[in-house]
Amino acid sequence: MASAGPVPVLAERAVACADRLRDAEEVLLASHIDADGLTSAAVAAAALERAGIPFETVFSKQLDADEIAAIAATDYETVLFTDFGSGQLDIIAEHEAAGDFTPVIADHHQPADADTEHHLNPLLFDLDGSSELSGAGAAYVLARALEVDGGDNRDLAALAVVGAVGDMQTTDGELVGANDRIVAEGVEAGVLETATDLSMYGKQTRPLPKMLEYASDTRIPGITNNENGALRFLDGLDVELQTDAGEWRCWVDLTEDEQSTVSNALFRYVVDKKLPSRKIDRLFGTSYVLANETEGSELRDVSEFSTLLNATARYERADVGLAVCLGNVTDLGGREGALERARELLGNHRRNLSQGLQLVKREGVTKEDNVQWFHAEDRIRETIVGIVAGMAVGANGIERGTPIVAFADKNDEEVKVSARGTPSLTRQGLDLSVAMREASQAVGGDGGGHNVAAGATIPKGAEEEFVVQVNEIVGEQLE
Repeated sequence: MASAGPVPVLAERAVACADRLRDAEEVLLASHIDADGLTSAAVAAAALERAGIPFETVFSKQLDADEIAAIAATDYETVLFTDFGSGQLDIIAEHEAAGDFTPVIADHHQPADADTEHHLNPLLFDLDGSSELSGAGAAYVLARALEVDGGDNRDLAALAVVGAVGDMQTTDGELVGANDRIVAEGVEAGVLETATDLSMYGKQTRPLPKMLEYASDTRIPGITNNENGALRFLDGLDVELQTDAGEWRCWVDLTEDEQSTVSNALFRYVVDKKLPSRKIDRLFGTSYVLANETEGSELRDVSEFSTLLNATARYERADVGLAVCLGNVTDLGGREGALERARELLGNHRRNLSQGLQLVKREGVTKEDNVQWFHAEDRIRETIVGIVAGMAVGANGIERGTPIVAFADKNDEEVKVSARGTPSLTRQGLDLSVAMREASQAVGGDGGGHNVAAGATIPKGAEEEFVVQVNEIVGEQLE
């Protein structure tokens, strides 16, 4: 029997799901569109292709009753759902009972009050789906169970780690639980490298001063959002900042000694600034690097890779993100051209995020007793309003210790809701998955997600009542 992978508690269920897929004449692979969803689809697609199972891939930004009905109307007898499906099990189970299709689900979101035989979800086995195993991780566990004789899907661990980091599953700067066991398999397979390093975005591609200036996870007084401050800090160090051709060097271009010089100086700087020790600790963490990707490329660092993926499907180009993912693990991808297009989409994505963030900073948020919120209407795309909300936390007038709820128009009849919390709040009892689901259903919508990040779709005009509901639910959770 093929190995079920790095999570023993999921082994039996993973093998059962894999056996069901092997019995299928062909499979419809349906997946979510964010970084975790795209990597989930890529892991599953590579595993199906290697197992010789014919399949077609489709994507959805939100799996609802209409989407599931459309899937049921196809000729596929077996449907593999990745990075969603658990929260829609009540609807899926009805179609299964009607004989429309047999579902196989590899997901990590909160399940609805129904179940199906082939349901692979860490939450069913007392594993935290928001910090211990992502959707891509669940797909990886399934992929390991799908291995054929002589085959080894451990190289797919790299994509699973991209998905986990893209889903913000790091805890104190590193992946934990089942995610960490997937990392170990990736290291053993030679596709991942780990090290203790600065916890800053852009180590592969951002000029060194910009990497420091834009460091936002831990704000560094006098450097974060301060171009001149970042340059002053670096000018005082014995490090060449530019190449002979006058181009700025990136972190990855520095020698180990130069990296140590910058890291040690930064440590001394934040200590002198009397930054709390917990914030200083957040400046350093575990870096995850894809060993087979080109150094200096967005694909080399898992954080930059995940950002690139987010920039594709959120602009209706999931096919581009999937091709980028598959290009290094199978012949299915056709990566040539896809990466260039993904980079164009990323540039557009960054402009939209910047404009959205400036909008929220300018207009501020409305504060209730237990939540803070803003309504972007049609000025921020509904596919990125949640990212903007997360980026806005900590800005002037936007509290870190209060959950933030963001609204954006989805169409003429519906509004998308995205909510973000913090690990500290979830430890106090916050569960935004429950809050989004219950508040949205109370106003004729639906929602779900994770305890720290969740979303919903509600009828336009129901926002005021929704805020009342979610404020009350969150207040009860945090009592």
